[in-house]
This record gives sequence, C-alpha cells and structure tokens, in this order.
Amino acid sequence: DQFDNLDKHTQWGIDFLEKYAKFVKERIEIEQNYAKQLRNLVKKYCPKRSPKDEEPRFTSCIAFFNILNELNDYAGQREVVAEEMGHRVYGELMRYSHDLKTERKMHLQEGRKAQQYLDMCWKQMDNSKKKFERECREAEKAQQSYERLDNDTNATKADVEKAKQQLNLRTHMADENKNEYAAQLQNFNGEQHKHYYIVIPQIYKQLQEMDERRTIKLSECYKGFADSERKVIPIISKCLEGMILAAKSVDEHRDSQLVIDCFKSGFEPPGDFPFEDYSQNIYRTISDGTISTPKQEGMRIDSKTTVGKAKGKLWLFGKKPKPQSPPLTPTSLYTSSTPNGSQYPIFSIEPVHYCMSDIKTGKPRIPSFRSLKRGYFYLQGPALEDFSHLPPEQRRKKLQQRIDELNRELQKETDQKDALIKMKDVYEKNPQMGDPGSLQPKLTETMSNMDRLRMEIHKNEAWLSEVEGKVAARSDRRHSSDINHLVTQGRESPEGSYTDDANQEVRGPPQQHAHPNEFDDEFEDDDPLPAIGHCKAIYPFDGHNEGTLAMKEGEILYIIEEDKGDGWTRARRHNGEEGYVPTSYIDVTLEKNSKGA
Repeated sequence: DQFDNLDKHTQWGIDFLEKYAKFVKERIEIEQNYAKQLRNLVKKYCPKRSPKDEEPRFTSCIAFFNILNELNDYAGQREVVAEEMGHRVYGELMRYSHDLKTERKMHLQEGRKAQQYLDMCWKQMDNSKKKFERECREAEKAQQSYERLDNDTNATKADVEKAKQQLNLRTHMADENKNEYAAQLQNFNGEQHKHYYIVIPQIYKQLQEMDERRTIKLSECYKGFADSERKVIPIISKCLEGMILAAKSVDEHRDSQLVIDCFKSGFEPPGDFPFEDYSQNIYRTISDGTISTPKQEGMRIDSKTTVGKAKGKLWLFGKKPKPQSPPLTPTSLYTSSTPNGSQYPIFSIEPVHYCMSDIKTGKPRIPSFRSLKRGYFYLQGPALEDFSHLPPEQRRKKLQQRIDELNRELQKETDQKDALIKMKDVYEKNPQMGDPGSLQPKLTETMSNMDRLRMEIHKNEAWLSEVEGKVAARSDRRHSSDINHLVTQGRESPEGSYTDDANQEVRGPPQQHAHPNEFDDEFEDDDPLPAIGHCKAIYPFDGHNEGTLAMKEGEILYIIEEDKGDGWTRARRHNGEEGYVPTSYIDVTLEKNSKGA
C-alpha cells in the first residue's frame, strides 16, 4: 500500500545515481585540466634548441630535462586516469541510468494498471451495491403500499392487485440486484486479494531488484573509480623514481669540468711586467761631466719606437701597458775600474740586448677580456671554415666534432653503397626483379659523396693536427720558459686566433684519426634491431640469393627496416632469421610508436 512512497524512493535512487555521475564527470574534467596544465608547464620549460645548438650539457640541466620528461609522463598517466574514469565509470553510469529509468517506468506503469483495475472492480461492486440498496428500498415501499391498500376497506380489488404486482416486480428486481451485488462483491474480493498478495508484491519485488542492482552498480563504480587511480600508481611511482634518479645524477665536479672545457681558450697566461727604472734622470745628472754622456745618448734606444712596435698587441684587459725600456744607466755602462778607483767606459751590449729582446720577443698575447668573455658562445667575428677565429682549445674541439660528424656521414654513405652493390648483384642474378643499370647513377653519386667526405675529413684532420702541433709546441715552450724565467714568443692575429712565428711553429703530419672501415666496428650493435612493424606475404618468394629471406604466402614477418626506395624491405622471422624481401610482395603495417613496438 506504499506505492507512492516507492515511486519517490526509486526516483531518489536514480537522482542519486546521476548525482554521482556528475561528480565523476567533474573529477574527469579536473584530471584533464591538471594533465593539460602539466603538459603546458613542461612545454614552457623544455629547452627550445635548434639542431645546431651546442649548449653545454651540464648534469644539473640534464637532470632537470629528465624531470620534465618524467613529469610529462606523469601528466600522461593523469590523462589515462581521466580516460579510464570516463569509459569505465561515467559512461557506464550514464548508460545504466537510462536503462534504469526505462525499467522503472515500466514497473510503475504495471503497478498503476493493477491499481486502476482494482479501482474499476471496486466501482462495479459499489454500483451493484447501490443498485441493490435502491431496489430494496423500492421493494419496501411497494410492500408498504400493498399492505396499506390491502387493509384499506375502501380500496378496490383492482388497486390491491396492481399494488401486489408492483410488489412482486420490485421484489424480483431486488433479488436480481442482490445476486449481481453478491457476484460483484465476490469478484472484487478476489481481485483485491490477487492485487495485494500477487500482483503488487511481484511489482514491488521487481522494483526492489532494480533498486538493489542500482546499489550494486554504484558499488562497482566506486571500486572502478578507485581502480582507475590504482592502476597508474606503479607507473607514477616509476616517474617519481626517475625524478629521484635524475636528482642523484647531478655531479657538481662534472659540471665544473664542463665549464672549464667550455671556456678553456688554450692561451698562455701573461708574463711578468718589466721593472721600470725612473732613476735614470738621477744617473744622467751625475754623469753629465763624463765622457760617456755623448756615447750614452748616442746609444739610447728610442722608447717611442719600442712601444710603437708593440702598440698593436692586445693584453688581458685591453691594451698592454706601455712599459718603458730599461734605461742605460752609467753604472751599467761602466763595467771596469782603474786601480785607483776611476772608471773608464766599456759599452756593454747587455742592456741593448735586453731592450731589443723586449721589442722582438714580446710576451704571448691573449685576446682582450671582451673576446675571452665570449667563451663557448663565440658570437663576434666571422665564422671561418677552419675555425681560426676561435681560441686554440675551442678550435680543436670544433674540428674534432666536425670530423666525427663527417665520419658518421661517411659511414652512412658506405652502408648505402654496400646496399646498392648488394641490390645490383640481386638484379644481375634475377633480371626480372629490376634493371641493374638503373642503380648505376645512384651508385656513382654515392661514390662521389664518399670521395668528397674523405677529402673533407682529410682537410679537417690536417687542421686538427696543425692545432695539436701548435698546442704541443706551446707546451714545450711554456716548459722552457718556466725553467729559464723567459716568455715564449707569440702574437694574436687581428681576428683573435693565436698564431706563432713561422720559424717557431711546429707542424706535425696530419693524423688519420679513423679510417672509414673502422667505423663498422664502432657502429655495430650486438642487440637485434627493434621491430618497427609487421607484414604479411601476399605472394611466395624463394629467396635463393644471398641476403634475401624466403617466405610463403600468408606468412607473418617482423619489419626491422623500411624500404629506402630500392624496392626491398628488411624483415625477420619469429626464429630470428633476417633478410631482404621485395616490398611489392608484402602488405606492410607499421607501428605508430616504433619504440613501444
């Protein structure tokens, strides 16, 4: 008898289900926005370097970039959580809510129909009851009228007979209505019993089962909501562990060494400043009356000439101070005395030699502080092909990097040449597969590229050996200068590169650092190439030639190297056997993420 209350309760259950679905939807939006903001943050702080950027890779920078990568993966896991919640929880709730509304509507309609049928039976019973009651009153009235006429002496016989007939009629109709009322009452009682003991309990049971299924579905969604988060916890833990490993990889000593290597110029430190004797005027006054005065004036070195020759040389902080040549004092000229103590002039060549050596053998100069400050990012001055605009150490590093790049390009060209030769051999043995002459232009072009790369490598290695020879020569001269307390000769070119005098320059023979064939061993990898896709053989292939792989029609193979335009694809069987197969004989399917594959 609580149909209305059950109606309200089931409606509340559906409203609560939709309320939880709305909660899950808002949580999904939060996860998606969080992941999006994390990705934007990573994108904002990720290094935007061009391929030619040569920023030093400090361990702290590398660790930060690794942390950004891990954070990007972490954002991806938040997206996975949102996607899992949307598919497993929110989508399921919305579908179930629609089904639940349809089922509830059907059960309530059945209940209302049963209630309406019971009400109809009650109305029929009530109508028959009222009709029976009315007929009984009419019968009583007819009986009273008959008895009054029958007792009335003045009433005629006809009136009495008429009243008697009316009494009989009303009595008969009352009996009929009584029987109808009894039938309707019996029918109503049966329908009412059926309604309250069979129909309505069955409908309520169905509503109860529906509500219990709703409760179970909510429980499953609660669990799925938590499982969506729990599934990604191991991956998130790996991301956090990666951040911790990145933090532990920071090496302050290595960063310091990178700074040293980055800004190391290879120039020698400046030498000692010469002693400037300001007492020469005193000695000139004393020796004015001697015969050595004119000689001294005649042999005096012009300080302007001395300074003028060294004027163009650069010093650490701009121009080198203009040192005055050591004066030729009288005491330095008078090197002998007479027995009575008088001095006679002997013109020694030591002071003159000292002055001339200061003019000719100036201390090695380094670039100005501004050019030294450029360091690794040397932006001023034209970039020359041999990097002669750079300091020696930086020039050596640049040349070595270029040689390594050229060797890698040479190795690629060598591999391409070998592939073309192999393909040409296959075409010669099997003319139906292709024309061998069509490969000759590409082979000629590859050989030309290899010769050009070898010439470039030889030229750069010559420059490298020249730089290394100069560094070795300067190292020897520095060692000699430490022993004799003298400064080695050298000068700086206007562009800022360090050059030595031609007769002091030590040039070693060009060193061949690496022959192209030696790179075969360097680039070999014991691990098999990763599969980048798979293919299905459309036609059978016998694979009799060396380097090819036989296959049957319908056979599935792994793709480990795409077709490079030569009509052949490198494939691998499940047992590890590898070889080339015709691209036109297979149906290739490449993976979207080759690293994951």
